[in-house]
Amino acid sequence: MRNRLIPRAEWFQFFDEFSRRHRGWATTVHVLSPKLGSQVEARDLPLEGIVSRADGSGPISLFLGSAPPRSNLEHEIEGPRQVWVELSEEGGEEALEVESEDGTKTVLQFRAGRVRPPADRRPPGGRS
Repeated sequence: MRNRLIPRAEWFQFFDEFSRRHRGWATTVHVLSPKLGSQVEARDLPLEGIVSRADGSGPISLFLGSAPPRSNLEHEIEGPRQVWVELSEEGGEEALEVESEDGTKTVLQFRAGRVRPPADRRPPGGRS
């Protein structure tokens, strides 16, 4: 595996394209805080999108989940300093890490493929 640093000037476009490529993928969010240790913020929720300001200032916003009654998550990453994408040997994007000014790291790990909708929201025949 290898990591690629995303320059701040590219964050807005990168997150827009990244969100389109990975929309609906099962995503787990880990927050690694110097004060609180490691916390799982979300597990296997579909990625809806990642947003930053065009100039790279301000927070980065994560949106995961789907329409109620399923879980939803809106998570703001304050004071982002660096963004890294973890690539597989084949070049596939496997994880995303955002490091904040206070040393907190927010890591998104995802599995390829879309999260299946709950049984009561699947089309007739049970396929999604």
